[in-house]
Amino acid sequence: MTSSKLPGTPGSDDQALHCWREADVVHMRFNRPQALNAIDLPMACAFEQACGDLLRETGVRVVVVSGAGRAFMAGGDLVAMRADPVGITRELITHMHAGLKTLSAVQAPVVAALQGAVAGAGLGIALACDIVIAADDARFNVAYPRIGASPDCGTSFGLVRAVGLRRAMALALLSEPLDAAQALQWGLVNQVVPAASLPQALTDLIGRLAAGAPVALARVKRLLHGAAQRDFAAQLDAEAEAFADCARSLDFVEGMAAFMQRRTATFQGR
Repeated sequence: MTSSKLPGTPGSDDQALHCWREADVVHMRFNRPQALNAIDLPMACAFEQACGDLLRETGVRVVVVSGAGRAFMAGGDLVAMRADPVGITRELITHMHAGLKTLSAVQAPVVAALQGAVAGAGLGIALACDIVIAADDARFNVAYPRIGASPDCGTSFGLVRAVGLRRAMALALLSEPLDAAQALQWGLVNQVVPAASLPQALTDLIGRLAAGAPVALARVKRLLHGAAQRDFAAQLDAEAEAFADCARSLDFVEGMAAFMQRRTATFQGR
């Protein structure tokens, strides 16, 4: 049984973040297209709130993070920061980091759908997601040194893990831009599709993830995210514990039965 306080459709155009639910899929869409979805204080506050609300949702199988208009996100709103660089940036980062910490605790797979500019904080947010699909017009840039700043929103964490230290250093220190094809080659994204095909490709990906076994997918996420912090013996112990959790689920019973009967499993998340 699922329950939800989220609306079933996107909100009004003046909302900095649209968050809505379609069946067992939750969408979070940055909504400042006129500013390439650059983060201002209302957006940062809305993001923190939406991530908290998301963690309290039940029956969620997939979370999709996207941006309205022609860009995913071009980073922070520099115009807003100029009035009080220290105070405003501290407040923006506080809210965005709180939201990202909460998002990292979500058990369902989190998918980022990218187009256009993916820069600064936008890159960090994308890297914080579990699977990333990009339009072929996506352009990636760490960008921070260009304005005399260092990374936030987990960019330094995710970048090294995605592309390795040497490539991360070149991208961050030189603000070297990447197109979508090179981002795919370097491991920043999982899939690149023509821009016109992004909505359908995203729908297909959501369908595949939503059809999976929620208990198992949650354990997979936990194991993979924790692997870098454990030694081999500890990871083996974590795997054994996670598998035991799965084995106690009705989805495991259904999965075995479906395999034996050569049919597609129908997982209930129990």
